Amino acid sequence: MTAIAIFPIPNCVAFPGTLFPLHVFEPRYRQLVRYCLETETPLAVCHVTKLLRPGPEGQTRDEALNSNQATYKPVSIASAGRCELTQELEDGRMLVNVHVEQRYRLTSERQSLPFLVYEGEHFEDRQLNPQESAQAEQVKEKVLQRLLAITHDEPAAQELLSSSAWQDKSPTDFAFELFGLLHMNGDIMQHILEMDSPIDRMQQALDLLNR
Repeated sequence: MTAIAIFPIPNCVAFPGTLFPLHVFEPRYRQLVRYCLETETPLAVCHVTKLLRPGPEGQTRDEALNSNQATYKPVSIASAGRCELTQELEDGRMLVNVHVEQRYRLTSERQSLPFLVYEGEHFEDRQLNPQESAQAEQVKEKVLQRLLAITHDEPAAQELLSSSAWQDKSPTDFAFELFGLLHMNGDIMQHILEMDSPIDRMQQALDLLNR
């Protein structure tokens, strides 16, 4: 089991292999960032299942910086990784990058205040047989070709997708990191995150792109 610090944000789903930037202003989440930096605890940015307590309304900027906002219940499958503080502003706000590395199943709550810490166990894909591995390569190629077609008038995207860094990714890595480029409804993204096969994730992406 691994201790995972939780940053629940509605409609935010992080995938392994991606970089997730955060603008942190609530007092409890500034504490959370410091805790992660000091203890090297992985930080999970995750979607939510429900609102537990609404945030205050009509706040000034200073009031928002000095009070906690809405409280949410996190999903049970989340991705987490190393927290990096890139800048701390004069008013206390933090700019943070989360280097997302691994999926976890959140099994039990270890701490609720001032921020959430859960026990988590690694959530891995099922092993592919040789036939499925070949199929994964084929689906990966279809997704790449579709993305190149969609971004034909965007030189930066074309350069990225045509680079060896993207062309040579394994299907497993590609099937995660792909979703650092695509932005969809949080419930759909969460459903994809919880799939246990890179083929299923890429096929879902392909279906959505073809629509």
